[in-house]
Amino acid sequence: MNARTVTLLDVARAAGVSKSTASDALQGSGRVAETTRDRVREVADRLGYRPNSAARRLRRASTGAVGLYLPQTATRLDYYMNLAFGAVDRAQEEGLDVMLLTPATGAHGRLASRVDGLLVIDPETDDPAVPALLESGVPVVTGERYLGRTPVPVGSVVCDNAASLTALLDHVGARGARHPALLAPVDTSAWAAALHATAGDWSRAHSVPVGIRTVSFAATAREAEQATSALLAERPETDAVICAPDGAALGVVHAAAAVGRTVGRDLLVASCVDGAAARGGHPAVTAIDLRPKAYGRACVELLCDILAGRTATDTTRRHDWGLEVRASTVG
Repeated sequence: MNARTVTLLDVARAAGVSKSTASDALQGSGRVAETTRDRVREVADRLGYRPNSAARRLRRASTGAVGLYLPQTATRLDYYMNLAFGAVDRAQEEGLDVMLLTPATGAHGRLASRVDGLLVIDPETDDPAVPALLESGVPVVTGERYLGRTPVPVGSVVCDNAASLTALLDHVGARGARHPALLAPVDTSAWAAALHATAGDWSRAHSVPVGIRTVSFAATAREAEQATSALLAERPETDAVICAPDGAALGVVHAAAAVGRTVGRDLLVASCVDGAAARGGHPAVTAIDLRPKAYGRACVELLCDILAGRTATDTTRRHDWGLEVRASTVG
């Protein structure tokens, strides 16, 4: 069957079911026994069956598009741009377009007629657009969990942000830091909440105080520089600064230089989010690689699985990260 396009009829015959049963099994609809549904899906995968996306949209009266909502203060950031590129790449593989949404999009009831599903990335509890998006009437996948009320089941793709910050703190601790500090936004998102909780847990476990300075969710390098300058003035014993927002760690480097500190030696600097700024800094900054392009792909993949009935609407999937050690913490 590899010499030609595999059809739904081919799958039905190989699985020993009718064409309509095969269709219901693959779409997650109809009254199909779970064993039959599993068998049909296994046969479809083995034969390399790919549904006709145009015909499928006509049958479902769907739009052939998914919506992507990013934190509105963070769309300029390298991390979110790479995430968006990954989401678009994966959606195109499914014959879907991606519509970038604005805060006003969720304020009216027409969204369900414009997209088949929604991706809501790093939803914040103080963002008034998020509740309307979650209640828009289409399947939703969040990138990181929403800490507010979720009136309907939603899927999620999550990173272990507690583990990644623990890895950074362990790393600077192993390099001799005894007075580390964290620059992090307020805990209105699952990511920020995990950072605050983890800093406290690590501090208690190691009997090492972790100073926390609040910066905005999408803090600029200038904002991080100002926060670090104030931190070093008040706590000159600070020997490591971990900066949460993407791209802002370069401000920490500038603040250190301004007071005669040498990054990588008497002040260790790291970032909770890797990106072009961290990789290209002087010195290059140790960071957590959250693999944003793969993350965007994973969010779309989960949404497509929910739309096709291959997984439950409240499925949670994990996404891997990596620690990139660079000169800012090793001298």
